[in-house]
Amino acid sequence: MADRRRFLSIVAACAATAPFAGARAGTAEAVQWRGTAMGALASMTLVHSDREKAQALVQRCIDEIRRLESVFSLYRPDSSLSRLNAAGELRDPPVELVELMSQSLDLARSSGGAFDPTVQPLYRLYAAHFAPPDASATGPSAAAISATLRNVGFAGVELRADHIRLRRPGMGITLNGIAQGFVTDRVADLLRGAGLANLMIDLGEARAHGRSARGDSWRAAIADPRQPQRTLLELPLGEDAGALPALATSAGYGTTFGTDPRIHHLFDPGTGRSANRWLSVSVAAPRAAMADGLSTALSVMPPERAARLLADYPSVRAWFVQPDGEVTVLGRGARADGAMRGRA
Repeated sequence: MADRRRFLSIVAACAATAPFAGARAGTAEAVQWRGTAMGALASMTLVHSDREKAQALVQRCIDEIRRLESVFSLYRPDSSLSRLNAAGELRDPPVELVELMSQSLDLARSSGGAFDPTVQPLYRLYAAHFAPPDASATGPSAAAISATLRNVGFAGVELRADHIRLRRPGMGITLNGIAQGFVTDRVADLLRGAGLANLMIDLGEARAHGRSARGDSWRAAIADPRQPQRTLLELPLGEDAGALPALATSAGYGTTFGTDPRIHHLFDPGTGRSANRWLSVSVAAPRAAMADGLSTALSVMPPERAARLLADYPSVRAWFVQPDGEVTVLGRGARADGAMRGRA
């Protein structure tokens, strides 16, 4: 999966210069792992009274992440998704691919196509255009974009439990707008299924439960897209009042093409061009896949469409950063009129 800049950071996580680190607080110990997952920096913090058991759980999580990378990665030619794109069909696909494709197509329908897993041909077009050193800085021509859009459209995906087929030659699937959240959920569910109540997972998208070893609420910071080293917002994560377990952010500056920051990986499936209405969109939700997918969909939507989509997700809250730094908040916890505004 793409190497992306980080939009979120965990506040007051224990420092780690090695893959594992621990900080004891009373009878509980915060065991933290740091590494990479799906092309991004990643961390897991587990609060457990037995350090060895916590490290064993972390290793189980790492193994699960690697297994899921073999399903969803676009940069491994042997992954299930790469084989689907190469052949145009995949028989007996992994259950996780069917599950995530089903979620993606549901979101594509509910968002009116703002989220569309079939935009991979656009990524290929832009990557190929900008590969030569003398490429036009304005991006692919209108004719090239129009031709590529003929191979974009989620209605062209045939999904069954035993067979996935792309109905038109030249189509391609990317799940980069939702897969990190899906894997984050899988890891969090694995840990909770093992009896762990206090945890923070950060695989580019975040999910947290319980408390830190100090007894504090988990918190995450959202980067200012105009100055990524600066914190724009700091939010609680978990089950406390006013908080939600998962948080995801989408922003164009994560993966850009060429020298113009307005040409980036967040494509509007309707136009074939990069969406620049918002500098970033952050979504808090009960699950990370929901937050991840919605942040992608909302990134290409005007406010009216965004409000209509969020009305279908009453447990969700979203923060939209405008080009001038103004922040609009929609969804759960916003004012009765549906929005709050503030200056970042």
